[in-house]
Amino acid sequence: MQSSLIGFIKRRLERYRPYIVAREVKRGIKKGIKEADRLDRRVASLKPDKPPRGNVLLSYIISPFFLEAGQPVQNSHTHYWESLQIARTFQELGYCVDVIHWQNLDFVPRKDYAFFVDVRLNLERLAPLLNKDCVKIMHIETAHWLFHSTAQYSRLLALQRRRGITLSAVKIVQPNWAIEHADYATVLGNEFTLGTYRYANKPLYRLPISTPIVYPWPAEKDFEACRNHYLWFGSGDLVHKGLDLVLETFATMPDYHLTICGPVQREKEFERAYYRELYQTPNIHTIGWVDISSPDFTRIVNNCVGLVYPSCSEGQCGGIVTCMHAGLIPIISYESGVDVHDFGVILQDCSTEEIKNSIQRVSSLSTQELELMARNAWEFARANHTRETFANAHRKAISTIMANHCK
Repeated sequence: MQSSLIGFIKRRLERYRPYIVAREVKRGIKKGIKEADRLDRRVASLKPDKPPRGNVLLSYIISPFFLEAGQPVQNSHTHYWESLQIARTFQELGYCVDVIHWQNLDFVPRKDYAFFVDVRLNLERLAPLLNKDCVKIMHIETAHWLFHSTAQYSRLLALQRRRGITLSAVKIVQPNWAIEHADYATVLGNEFTLGTYRYANKPLYRLPISTPIVYPWPAEKDFEACRNHYLWFGSGDLVHKGLDLVLETFATMPDYHLTICGPVQREKEFERAYYRELYQTPNIHTIGWVDISSPDFTRIVNNCVGLVYPSCSEGQCGGIVTCMHAGLIPIISYESGVDVHDFGVILQDCSTEEIKNSIQRVSSLSTQELELMARNAWEFARANHTRETFANAHRKAISTIMANHCK
């Protein structure tokens, strides 16, 4: 009876403007509290162990700065740890560091900063608001957005012409003019990546992408047994990363096996378009997303001889580096941003015919040659792509920028 009466009164009140206004105010307050608590609107602050020499503002990934004690940094992408390390570099050099999320477009600086580091969206916005002597650094982790978008839509158009279907771009790199507003840039990538930014005539400092996991050499791996087994390993935006081309290639190669590790089920358009290849082709095995620290991932890579990854545009692909650390021979596009020297194959046009020929050429090598290439890939990754090499290269780049800027 009481609940019915309360419901009746509430329904009557809902007709009146004061109630409606009060309800919307309450909702606005709740929304404001929720918004204020969002990580992408928060600021993390670090202090050095000695008297500070100034302040640094970093606009990158912020979630690692709010982890509970003992909670590990995510290993699903290298940028979680790398954002932490960039802040630590400046902290170790004696600076107080404020960190914001790179998509925080509300932050306004309230102090002077000696350095401002941003990945994409905040450099142009904040440059006019910073003190004039602030050194502005773009931290580049993808190819220039104009190249990236052009390559992405070219792949989608090629797919439309091949298969008669139109798929959407999944990950869009927003247009930004960060490099034009930067004084310097640090770049995750190789000469391909740097080449998409050289037009701006800014000093570019190349950094090697890190890796979350370092694997031991798979001494028991049977290269003879796995010579015809390959892996596609990547994250979202499957057409951009060439999974369509790899599927079409292996569908015509019944004697060669492909294992797919990636979030296929998240892209329903793609999954529907390639359902037959993904789930009804005997030599293609779709696994889905796999944690790189799991026994499942180790088992998969130890049963494959190489990685096939014809992406159309990257900064420097962390997935390729992870697979090299696991002892796989890379068959990759030049636009993947990873150097493979004599232990892999660089695809020139990423056509299905070229991918097929590259796979057959690698699989035709002797067992000893396969093991040597895999070993060289593993050794190169260990020598060039670790957290230590990233930290050292970043500190060297920042120290050089400091020295050059003060001349």
